[in-house]
Amino acid sequence: MSTNQPAIPTYGPSISLEHARKISVAAQQAAQRSGWLMVIAIMDTGGHLVLLERMDGAQFGSVQVAQDKARSAVAFRRPTKAFHDMVAVGGEGLRMLVMSGAVPIDGGLPIMINGAVVGSIGISGGTSAQDGQVAQAGLAVLAN
Repeated sequence: MSTNQPAIPTYGPSISLEHARKISVAAQQAAQRSGWLMVIAIMDTGGHLVLLERMDGAQFGSVQVAQDKARSAVAFRRPTKAFHDMVAVGGEGLRMLVMSGAVPIDGGLPIMINGAVVGSIGISGGTSAQDGQVAQAGLAVLAN
């Protein structure tokens, strides 16, 4: 029996602090280029904090939001923008609002290495789209 849903990736070994630092530096550089003040949270496969950095001047309210986005991305093994898009459609998509831990705001991404989820990144401090852009820039360092 086949379904039209994409395969959900498996969990791999948790991200190392070395990889987390590289991702964070890349995310910070992207934020700085645009003049945005961000909080960067990187979590392991269990949703535990590996690294948290708040750029000088970033609002302290974004510390928890960045962690919530990262935890959502690793717990559900998908970008938080997927939940954002479900809510935007309305109708049945609004049911996801009662899913505990699902954050419907762009800026949370699973971190994939060799096709497996090894952790996640959560960014907060700008608009939803800006947060998502900085998160993507952080993960782009893994492609190099």
